[in-house]
Amino acid sequence: MSKYTKEDILRMVKEENVRFIRLQFTDLLGVIKNVEIPIGQLEKALDNKMMFDGSSIEGFVRIEESDMNLYPDLDTFMIFPWTSEKGKVARLICDIFMPDGNPFDGDPRGILKRVLKDMEDLGFSDFNIGPEPEFFLFKNDEKGEPTLELNDKGGYFDLAPTDLGENCRRDIVLELEDMGFEIEASHHEVAPGQHEIDFKYADAVSTCDNIQTFKLAVKTIARKHGLHATFMAKPLFGVNGSGMHANMSLFKDGENVFYDEKSETGLSETAMHFLAGILKHAQDFTAITNPTVNSYKRLVPGYEAPCYVAWSMQNRSPLIRIPASRGISTRIEVRSVDPTANPYLAMAVLLAAGLDGIKNKLNAPKPIDRNIYVMDKEEREAEGIKDLPATLKEALTLFSKNEVLTTALGAHATEHFIEAKEIEWDMFRTQVHPWEREQYMSMY
Repeated sequence: MSKYTKEDILRMVKEENVRFIRLQFTDLLGVIKNVEIPIGQLEKALDNKMMFDGSSIEGFVRIEESDMNLYPDLDTFMIFPWTSEKGKVARLICDIFMPDGNPFDGDPRGILKRVLKDMEDLGFSDFNIGPEPEFFLFKNDEKGEPTLELNDKGGYFDLAPTDLGENCRRDIVLELEDMGFEIEASHHEVAPGQHEIDFKYADAVSTCDNIQTFKLAVKTIARKHGLHATFMAKPLFGVNGSGMHANMSLFKDGENVFYDEKSETGLSETAMHFLAGILKHAQDFTAITNPTVNSYKRLVPGYEAPCYVAWSMQNRSPLIRIPASRGISTRIEVRSVDPTANPYLAMAVLLAAGLDGIKNKLNAPKPIDRNIYVMDKEEREAEGIKDLPATLKEALTLFSKNEVLTTALGAHATEHFIEAKEIEWDMFRTQVHPWEREQYMSMY
């Protein structure tokens, strides 16, 4: 059941004095792209006749097959609250289609929809996700460029005056609420300058749309406060990095199928199979959930980020935690994901991994309820605990060999993603870093 019709949108645009429409989509690397059109072109766009050049977008297509159509999802119509008096700007999130009317294989939003179709074929109706994105706020210099100077010295859940980011964070929450977000919590995180805003869970596609909108809103509003918001996984050495924990549950006809009141843990067999699938594929999906060179600076022991493949009901050191609430709130929390991930691809591989567990009735290993960070390698091996990949290169190698995950993404996205990321790794590997000069210039 759609929220808006074409007529609704044309009416709202007129009533609200909207002058420009941004047709948004996400490229393979998770970057938001948009084609901005004047209001006169809106009807054409709503009839799915707006074309753009796909060859100019990272990971899309070569020049000889460049024409693509944007199909706006009418339910994503939203007027940005921060736009000017001269006329407002609204946006529509689009799916990408080929000129022959078929969905484009490399569209991240379309890839997630394909995996959701597999889920429906197994008899489930919804994959619900509650994300917890973290970010840092840095001061901008007089030219408006980001510095490494933090705007506060706050710590976890601190209040003003230590937490100078509070005003900015409050503004972000108010603007997001204006845009229809249901904000559940907003607080200072562990590291100075680090913040988290949690919003209500939704179905997978809506959640990924919300994550992209959230990033845009946070960056836009931070800039008004003279600050730069970054979702980079580990901007500073020696403090916690930023994660984007994903709380996931499967539903069937409005019922959470992860909950079973009769089982000792409150978790159903389906939940345990899903959990086993996540654990089985965890090392291999890390390239997608942690897709930058910098992501692997966060996945190290000692800073609350998980780097070991295990699960627990109460312990926060493993990859997967099962939060205490049951009933409709029963969920599996995957804690390795970071906010540089393309949300559509990340949720697609998490779902594909979990569904593989359900299809093959995989059994989860026993939970690890002690602190994994204090175990040595032998103890971890004895418990069957594997490490997550230590570098992007290692992660790409593992991902490329995993048939379940590469099939979920499809040949086009898999090939272009690996190619783009191998270039990124190579640029990093061959670069001379300041650390090397500090270590070796005087010594040798």
